[in-house]
Amino acid sequence: MKELELKYGCNPNQKPSRIYMEEGELPIKVLCGKPGYINFLDAFNGWQLVRELKRATGLPAATSFKHVSPAGAAVGLPLSDVERKIYWVDDMDVEFTPIANAYARARGADRMSSFGDFISLSDVCDKATALLIKREVSDGVIAPGYTDEALEILKQKKNGNYNVIEIDPNYEPKQLERKEVFGITFEQGRNELVIDDEFFSNIVTDNKDLPEQAKIDLALAMITLKYTQSNSVCYAKDGQAIGIGAGQQSRIHCTRLAGSKADNWWLRQSPQVLGLQFVDGIRRADRDNAIDLYIGEDYMDVLADGAWENIFKVKPEVFTREAKRAWLDKNTGVALGSDAFFPFGDNIERAHKSGVEYVAQPGGSIRDDHVIDTCNKYNMVMAFTGIRLFHH
Repeated sequence: MKELELKYGCNPNQKPSRIYMEEGELPIKVLCGKPGYINFLDAFNGWQLVRELKRATGLPAATSFKHVSPAGAAVGLPLSDVERKIYWVDDMDVEFTPIANAYARARGADRMSSFGDFISLSDVCDKATALLIKREVSDGVIAPGYTDEALEILKQKKNGNYNVIEIDPNYEPKQLERKEVFGITFEQGRNELVIDDEFFSNIVTDNKDLPEQAKIDLALAMITLKYTQSNSVCYAKDGQAIGIGAGQQSRIHCTRLAGSKADNWWLRQSPQVLGLQFVDGIRRADRDNAIDLYIGEDYMDVLADGAWENIFKVKPEVFTREAKRAWLDKNTGVALGSDAFFPFGDNIERAHKSGVEYVAQPGGSIRDDHVIDTCNKYNMVMAFTGIRLFHH
């Protein structure tokens, strides 16, 4: 197959639309559904991310994409009991495989943003992963293969219209890439930068103790940023992205946005949230929305009389600002990556509030000394990579 006609482009009025190869065959097969223009943008960006993440860590990887940026990314480490609960998979009577763990973690970190995602898997999609995907609101999945059982499960989703794409894992693109804007062709060399342990060798802070898990988390953060619309910042912990701030014009706004997502991920593990008693039959999306409101500033939207009765069996106590801060202070060992340099120490101040202890950024600001001093104030480890990772 050399080309594939699409229903329309980014919007229904943008026709005609297609993907095609100038030379050779398309490296994909559509096994089910009819993927669209944005679906393929998410699929191909996500596939690059998980392929690279597996190469860097040796672990199966998954990502959950929305609007050409990852909402979550993770490697296939086992789920803790708490993670199984906050990711809503504790009721599944199935043994999770590493690739299923990877997707559960990628989807679960920011369930609000992942609603209606496009999934990318580094490994063959198996039955456990397909059963997990089946219960989520999702547009499609791309993987290097599918077991017969997995494919049968996925083909039942969306009344047989769920998008299932198989990609040739051996496909390598040309070194030059092109795109057209306003009738003008842009050309550049592909970003073939390899992110590995050596990427974080230039540690510029007083504290130079960078554990192996922190290296994995920083690699995950930087590879995630490589395929996230810039400006972007990523918080990571224990092999998964826990907060991604994408497409912000200001670096501090990236750091705040990603930090607030990381905080929400941690707050969902608090006794106050784990103890919420939801009414029987509540939909998964409504449960996610209720938790998001409960731990945020608009908590009265779900606690007001006449509202809480539709969500909870028992009216919860207000999760006070002081109680939230006390719980957030328990979060430690978080890694932070940035796709460009931090111009001010305020980014580090904000990161500290979310438990960040390890930082990787290009460096090169005229205020590098101030940023380093701020890290030293909190005994953080910071590596200068010397490489910017903008993606547009």
